[in-house]
Amino acid sequence: MAGTADAQKVRTTKWESGLLDHRTKVGVWEYYGITPSKEKVVVQRYDHSTKQLVYFRPNGEMRYRTQTSPGQWAHRVVDRPPLFIGGDAALAVYTTQLQYPQLAQERRIQGPVTIGFVVDTLGHATSHRVLRSIGSGCDQEALRVARTIPDEWIPAQIGPAAVAAEYELTLTFRLAQP
Repeated sequence: MAGTADAQKVRTTKWESGLLDHRTKVGVWEYYGITPSKEKVVVQRYDHSTKQLVYFRPNGEMRYRTQTSPGQWAHRVVDRPPLFIGGDAALAVYTTQLQYPQLAQERRIQGPVTIGFVVDTLGHATSHRVLRSIGSGCDQEALRVARTIPDEWIPAQIGPAAVAAEYELTLTFRLAQP
């Protein structure tokens, strides 16, 4: 029994808190974010044992492009948006892997690239595409990074039903200041 107790430990960081069992998240974890007024708040509670979202912090009216029937899409208000498990802080682990294309650096190109992709009803990300482009290799790099994000998504929901919805991810290319 001593081995079991030693294997379980609480992990608390700036962005998350929960129980690890042999380095695997178990039970309900809390994920944190920062509001515009710099207040630390719980943005998600996710039960890793049952793979269920327990709580999410709504952020105003949530209007997303959702699939209404096969091949048909419309902008609708959702009860729950597509969510990455762990929130923006967990998503940042992947988005910070952006590599500035050499051509863009030479041409001093900078700015946001927005990638859209569908989070289906099972939480899988598909159909990645560039919605806002700046060129010079940045669009391809933003697509590459977006495709590395694992399928750890919670699908959007309208009423009791999961719906496929388009998620927009903006990656910003910024040159270092001399």
